[in-house]
Amino acid sequence: MFTPFSLYVGLRYTAAKRNNNFISFISLVSMLGLMLGVAALIVVLSVMNGFDRELKQRILGMVPHGTLSDYGKPLDNWQVIAEQVSHQDGIVGSAPYIQAQGMLTNRGVVRGVLINGIEPELEAKISILEDHITAGSLEALQAKEYGIVLGALLARSLGVNIGDKVTLVLPEASISVAGVIPRLKRFTVVGLFEVGAELDASLAYIHMADAARIKRMDSGVDGLRLQFEDLFAAPAGIKQIVAELGGFYRTSDWTRTHGNLFQAIQLEKKMIGLLLFLIVFVAAFNIVSTLVMVVTDKKGDIAILRTLGATPGCIMRIFMVQGTVIGVMGTLLGSVLGIILALTVTDLIAWVEQAFGIQFLSADVYFISYLPSQLQLDDVFVIITVALGISFLATIYPAWRASRTQPAEALRYE
Repeated sequence: MFTPFSLYVGLRYTAAKRNNNFISFISLVSMLGLMLGVAALIVVLSVMNGFDRELKQRILGMVPHGTLSDYGKPLDNWQVIAEQVSHQDGIVGSAPYIQAQGMLTNRGVVRGVLINGIEPELEAKISILEDHITAGSLEALQAKEYGIVLGALLARSLGVNIGDKVTLVLPEASISVAGVIPRLKRFTVVGLFEVGAELDASLAYIHMADAARIKRMDSGVDGLRLQFEDLFAAPAGIKQIVAELGGFYRTSDWTRTHGNLFQAIQLEKKMIGLLLFLIVFVAAFNIVSTLVMVVTDKKGDIAILRTLGATPGCIMRIFMVQGTVIGVMGTLLGSVLGIILALTVTDLIAWVEQAFGIQFLSADVYFISYLPSQLQLDDVFVIITVALGISFLATIYPAWRASRTQPAEALRYE
């Protein structure tokens, strides 16, 4: 525990002007290095948290948490299964779907697309689609009218808007008197959605009745989509549902379709955090070098204090105070800077993109088109605690060296 004398002298040493300006410069560099390391760590971890949040809310809000289907044939009794599933714990909602892969064309432009046949009135229970409609409406999808809702990027690449026509080409051939021709169907664009993710360029929705006609399904659906309260409970929950239903069903969940993306973000967060902590370690080594030079510069003062009765422990605490002050100041300034940047980095990057006409994250390459950020106080607390701990440990060796100074040796040439 620091005595008032050790604390007083340590603070005076920290604030005092030195004859050796190089030592003052190294002290400032140590503080700035620690500040930048802490700030960078807070900002980067907040951005990684933002990507994690957007994956959960946007990507996993558009794709089902789990699906239930039959083996190689349509699911005919989906209404009965949906009723049974609705009573299961942890289930938010369920909805049938018919899915097809194909190509959309307009004026010579061709784009691959995943077509989802849905019941518009049931979609709100399992998806955030309705909340991200930017033009038209989901209710405009009516049976036998062949309307289609496109992602904003997909519509932009095809050059279409509300009311325009697009042609769906299915990867199946039809035999007619003219020979083998691909299956084509014209659709009218009745809505556009935008979630700010890669799904905007590859996903489209039509009415389930229209999907059944283009796939020539007389009855049943491809499967049942399920939404869970806790998405992490989906893998175990879907298996439990199948066991309680007592049948043979094919199941899938989000960990199979997008789990690799989620795991990649988690791994990147850990590795980037570890690498950035090295910056804090480097700053801590700067504190060591600073204190070693201070001890060398203050050998005469240390010897005088020893002759006045200061114990080696008192000398050690004096220099630990000095190093700790550098660590505390650097950590606190870095925390304030990091928190400010973490709260404003999304708007800051958006302003830079708009001002200079550039785009850092393209939805054609990345799964979202902007830089998200989510500040978590737990991360800030851990960063501050570790930085302060490293800074404190960095003071021990130089302070111990100072406590070993012998007055007679130090004053021999004074």
